[in-house]
Amino acid sequence: MSAATLIAREEWRLLARNRAGLLATALLVLLVLMASFTSLERRSAIEADRERYQASTDHDFDAQPDRHPHRMVHYGQFVFRPMAPLAFFDAGVDSFTGNTIFLEGHRQNSANFAEARQSSLLLRFGQLTPAFVLQTLAPLLLIFLGFASVAREKERSTLRLMLAQGISGKSLLFGKFLGQGVLALLIGLPAFTVLVAFAATGSTGWGTVALMIAAYSAWLLLWAFLSVLVSALAQKPRDALAMLIGLWMVIVILLPRALPQAASAQTELATKIESEIALHRDLLEIGDSHDPEDPYFNDFRDKVLAQYGVDTVEDLPVDYTGLVSIEGEKLTTAIHADSAQRQAALEAEQNAFVHRFSVLSPLIAIRQLSMALAGSDPAAHLDFLDQAEAFRYDFVQQLNRMQADLLPEVEGDDPRISAENWKEIPRFSYQSSDRLDRSDRLVWPFAVLLGWLAAIAVAAPFAARRIGRMGQ
Repeated sequence: MSAATLIAREEWRLLARNRAGLLATALLVLLVLMASFTSLERRSAIEADRERYQASTDHDFDAQPDRHPHRMVHYGQFVFRPMAPLAFFDAGVDSFTGNTIFLEGHRQNSANFAEARQSSLLLRFGQLTPAFVLQTLAPLLLIFLGFASVAREKERSTLRLMLAQGISGKSLLFGKFLGQGVLALLIGLPAFTVLVAFAATGSTGWGTVALMIAAYSAWLLLWAFLSVLVSALAQKPRDALAMLIGLWMVIVILLPRALPQAASAQTELATKIESEIALHRDLLEIGDSHDPEDPYFNDFRDKVLAQYGVDTVEDLPVDYTGLVSIEGEKLTTAIHADSAQRQAALEAEQNAFVHRFSVLSPLIAIRQLSMALAGSDPAAHLDFLDQAEAFRYDFVQQLNRMQADLLPEVEGDDPRISAENWKEIPRFSYQSSDRLDRSDRLVWPFAVLLGWLAAIAVAAPFAARRIGRMGQ
C-alpha cells in the first residue's frame, strides 16, 4: 500500500473519531435528504394545482356561450408553466419569476404569481433545496473537516516525524487530498443518489443527471482540496480556519450578492412604468384597431377594397372590422415583441457581466450550471414567455379570422357565432427544450470549476516542496 493511501486511511480514522465532525456530517446528510423529500412533495403539489387550474380555465373557455368573436379575444386564456423535472433539486429563478400568464388580444401580459411574492421574506435567504445545501452549507462542512488536515501535523510536530521516516511532502499532500476528496464525494452521495433514482423513473435524461453529478462533484472537490492546500500553507490550524472562512464569505456570500448590484448599476433596466409609457407611445403611432375609421388604417382599407374589387366596406364579402383586428394585432404584436427583445437583451447583458466574474466566485459558475441543467434558469423562463406569446398570437388571430369569415353570415344588431367554434381554438402545451441542446451555456461554468481545480493542482507542488523543506 502506497504512503499516500496510508495517509488517507489515517485521515479517515481521525475523522471517524471526531464526534463533532461526524455529527455535522450526519446533520448535513439529513438536511440534503429532507430538502430532497420536501422539494419533491412541493413539486408534486404544485404540478397537481397547475394541472387542475389549467383544466379549469380550458373548460371555462370552452363553456362560453354564443358570442361575438372579439369578446372572446378579450375574454382570453390563462396558461401555466409546468415545473421542469429537476427543478425540485434547484429551484433557480422559478421562485422569483411568475408562472402564470393571462393571454388576451392587443397585449403581452407579464408572468404573475411568483412564489417569492406570496411567501415569507425568509424565502429570499435561500429556499431549502438540495442545491442550496450543497452550494452554501457543504463548503462550510468541508472547511471544518479539512482545515487542520496538514496544519495539525505541524502543530503536533508529527510532520517532521513522518518526513524523517521517508514520506515525501508530495506523498503527504496527495494522501491528504485523497482522504478529503473521498469524504467530499461521500457528503454529496445522498444528493447524487436522489438524482440517479429520479432519472431511473424516466422523469429526466441520464445525460443531464450525469452532468449535474459531475458539476457538484467538482464543486465539492474544489472545497476539499482548497481546505487541504490552505492547511498546508498555514502555520497553525486556527490560521487555516480563519483564511478558509474568509474565502467562503467572499466566494459564497459577498461576491454573488455584490456583482448583480454592480451589473444593475452598469446596465440599467427601464422600470415598468417607463416601459408602459414607451409602449403606449409606439402604439399611438399605429392607430386604434378598434376604430375602423381611424385615419391610420385608411391605407389598409384602400388595399382591402382593391384586393376584393369593391368600392365600399359594405360590399366586402368578409367583416371589415375582423380584417382590421387581424392587421392591428399583427402591428401591436410586433411592437410588443420588439420591446420584449430589448428588455431580454439588457437582462442578458447583466447576466453576462456577472458570469464573467465567476472566475472570482465559482459559486456563480455552479449556480449557472445547476440552474441550466435543472431547467430553472432565466433562459428557461424566457422560453416559456416566447412559447406563450406565440400561442397567444395564434389563438387571437384565429378568433379574428372567425370574425372576418363567419360574422357576415350572422344577421341582427348583436351578431354572435356558435359556441362550438371555441372548441376549435388550440390549448397551450409548453414544450420544454432539452437542456443539453444549449451546451454553450454549460461550457464556461464547467471551465471555471475545472480552472479552480487546475489552479489548486498548480499550487500543490509548491506547498509540497514547502512541507518537504520542514524535514531538512
